[in-house]
Amino acid sequence: MRLLSEIDEIILNKRDEYLEQLFTLLRQRSISTQNEGITECADLLKRMMEEIGINTKIMKTVGHPVVYGERIKDKSFFTLLIYGHYDVQPPDPIAEWKSPPFEPTIRENRIYGRGAGDNKGQLMAQLLGINTYIEAFGDLPINIKFIFEGEEEKGSVNLAAFVEEHKDLLKADLVYTADGSSHYSGSPLILLGVRGVLALELKAKEAEWDNHSGNTGNILTNPAWKLIDLLHTMRGKDGRVLIDGFYEDIRPPSVRDKELLKLLPFDVEDIGKKIGYPSLNMDGESYYHKLTMEPTFNINGLESGHTGAGLKTIIPSMATVRLDIRLVVDQDPMDIYKKIAQHVQVHDPSIDVKYLGSMKPSRTSADIEIVKVVTKAIQQSYEKKPIIQPSLGGSLPDYVWTSILGIPSIIMPYANFDQRNHSPNENLELDYFFNGIKCTCHVIQALGEHSKSYSNK
Repeated sequence: MRLLSEIDEIILNKRDEYLEQLFTLLRQRSISTQNEGITECADLLKRMMEEIGINTKIMKTVGHPVVYGERIKDKSFFTLLIYGHYDVQPPDPIAEWKSPPFEPTIRENRIYGRGAGDNKGQLMAQLLGINTYIEAFGDLPINIKFIFEGEEEKGSVNLAAFVEEHKDLLKADLVYTADGSSHYSGSPLILLGVRGVLALELKAKEAEWDNHSGNTGNILTNPAWKLIDLLHTMRGKDGRVLIDGFYEDIRPPSVRDKELLKLLPFDVEDIGKKIGYPSLNMDGESYYHKLTMEPTFNINGLESGHTGAGLKTIIPSMATVRLDIRLVVDQDPMDIYKKIAQHVQVHDPSIDVKYLGSMKPSRTSADIEIVKVVTKAIQQSYEKKPIIQPSLGGSLPDYVWTSILGIPSIIMPYANFDQRNHSPNENLELDYFFNGIKCTCHVIQALGEHSKSYSNK
């Protein structure tokens, strides 16, 4: 097949050039939470896209700008919307990096640097895939639009409003995202949804200051105990959430979803080792069901009183607990927040409930034709059958495509499982980078063929 021979040869010949283009983007800081280098990175990305022949502009939001691009062949043709983000996490702690985080370095067949895997390496693999396809065939068989945001690492706080405002501009037939990590087995992974998330804080305050635990013991109420008592009313020992209505809007997995979960590879010892929990004891079906089809109720921070070295005998004046709650389709984060607030009001109205942020869950059906087309293309590219997972355990702003634009969305990670995103020594295996370029070409080709066959019916 011409595609295979042409694409492989171009990627091989341009290997050094493509790496240098990625390194140029990696060297540019773009830390969204600290507003460092964002404008400069957006400008750089715009120039790189224009060099590929993509009509590109920088569009303002209330926060950091969106880099939008398009290459339209014919408005009647199939349109693919590619999403990614150019912002990165802060590099701290710097001392744990083996090489400077913004000086990309290759060691042991891996590219090390902040953003290598999340998400600049995967974003560039898509752009360079476009470049490779155009060089091989002269043009694209479909329309492609691009939206690269600068706030994903802040929770994509302005993306939904941007998409809502620009629905006509972003109109497409499919959204394709390269983000996240591949399956631990090394097989290509297709994700058809994400869990949503709700973050909140519970705070209890009693005295105006910390007091002597002897002189005021049995006199003052301890706010830490108040929070502990409240938490026991919110979650049972079996892990089930006890808040009224918490589970009532969950969409049950389809027959196809259940089939896909059973097909997912599972090695409990390997997973336990890779997550640092060798005592993991669970079968594969339970593991994947809990990871993708069930909500969570997690304490991610608990603070009260003296937490430093040595003894300090006090009754603290304040206690705080922070929660992140992963939600599954069709749970609504704001509905769950209201139910939690009502629960607190009933059990202890003196405790303050603070909303910190949220993201809705999303799901695309595995049964639709376009998913089958992309799955086949990925299999041809990797010469290996991809794993299809109905949902990611984590959260991405996937709902803006499925809910606001009303179109299917496919997430195909181009990064290795152990990329260490958000941590020191973030990395991207060279093979994953170049395979991502090749995979993008195969997906474009398959969508072009699908578009022709569909229009001829």
